[in-house]
Amino acid sequence: MRKAYDLQLKELHDMVKEMGDMCEEIITLAAKALQVEEDGLYERIFGLDAKIDRAQNEVETLCLRLLLRQQPIASDLRRISAALKMVSDMERIGDQAADIAELSPYLIRANLKGQLHIQEMAQAAVLMVVDSVTAFVKDDHEMVQTVIKADDTVDALFEQVRDELIVMIRENTIDAKAALDMLMAAKYFERIGDHAVNIAEWVDYSITGELQNNEHGNMGR
Repeated sequence: MRKAYDLQLKELHDMVKEMGDMCEEIITLAAKALQVEEDGLYERIFGLDAKIDRAQNEVETLCLRLLLRQQPIASDLRRISAALKMVSDMERIGDQAADIAELSPYLIRANLKGQLHIQEMAQAAVLMVVDSVTAFVKDDHEMVQTVIKADDTVDALFEQVRDELIVMIRENTIDAKAALDMLMAAKYFERIGDHAVNIAEWVDYSITGELQNNEHGNMGR
């Protein structure tokens, strides 16, 4: 009985990792959509978003089955509970990447390429998501701390993009709609970073049994 249960826990582990890989891909594609027009790019992004939604439902179903099948030991319970919380944040990451893609056609026409630090922000957010999933895969407490610290970098880049847009508005080198849309895209990347922090903190809970009360994320809020 326990052997079968362990196999299902491994299946849960693999499903969460796969969902994390999809989040990495969709953020990367959303960042690309801000730079280039490419046939089929939007369809890939929105298709991935739908796939992430389905994956969340599958993980939640498996978690409930694991909770009901037998009385899980404390470490199992923490891991299952953490997975439930993590995939909720991953689903939001998919939504926000899709929101960025929806803004991108107009922003490409505004020709802001190379004028803002939005791509650096996107790369930093991707790395946070990758590291948070890696922390889950490896039960790595130190990687959790790396993700939490990296959120400062994403926040600083958001402020830099905001300040760059303010200068462009003052110099009349960008119209108001493009500035607002780009600021919104940057805000979505910042929120993705917050979700990565949440994921990392739930990983830490699964390892230590302690909930962090970190100012960067929204864990427990």
